[in-house]
Amino acid sequence: MSIIVLENVYKDYETNGARVSALRGIDLAVSEGEFAALAGPSGSGKTTLLNMIGGLDSPTSGTVTVRDMILNQLTAKALSDLRLRKIGFVFQAYNLIPVLSALENVEYVLLLRGTGKNERIARSEKVLKEVGLEKEMRRLPHELSGGQQQRVAVARAIVSEPDIVLADEPTANLDQKTGAYLLDIMRELNRSKGITFLFSTHDPMVMERSDRLINLRDGRIISDVRKKPDEDFALNSFGV
Repeated sequence: MSIIVLENVYKDYETNGARVSALRGIDLAVSEGEFAALAGPSGSGKTTLLNMIGGLDSPTSGTVTVRDMILNQLTAKALSDLRLRKIGFVFQAYNLIPVLSALENVEYVLLLRGTGKNERIARSEKVLKEVGLEKEMRRLPHELSGGQQQRVAVARAIVSEPDIVLADEPTANLDQKTGAYLLDIMRELNRSKGITFLFSTHDPMVMERSDRLINLRDGRIISDVRKKPDEDFALNSFGV
């Protein structure tokens, strides 16, 4: 069953009076429970594609459907509710709230969903411990390193166990050991909870651990490969 469907999606931007095409006729279906990665060079359209799926941007033409809902037909309130209830985000720029502690940043998603205080705190503390930040829970974002902020962002995305997690370069600011540990946590959630994960990445480790590798170039999908059991992707064929 497809949880995400894009049909003939184009996205154009106006830049300095010139028209730039970020996505050019994307057709893509992602099944529920997939653990997939978008690969490709900078400017290939990976982040734009994630933003379309997350309802953070709208296509110039074509349709984006999530959970059988066509996003550009939803009201602003319905779209906001879909993002809150069904989708977790890991942004490349972290997007943490600067006046809230690490714990409060993670807790905030559950607060918006109406989760009770005791459960909210317990779940947030648990996931922060899982990402190795048990000693940094009370610190503000500016008191954390870039890698620590990235781990808070990952914790915030997964704390509510959403249907879908969209992660833009989730390991970009992490050392290899921490990145591998976070990927293991996300893989376990994928397997135990059926959460669908879609990453954009330059990281060979993320590509190798994904079950599907979708390669973009110049706003188009140029290859889409599903891994067979016990198979590793030949990453050199993807320019890695």
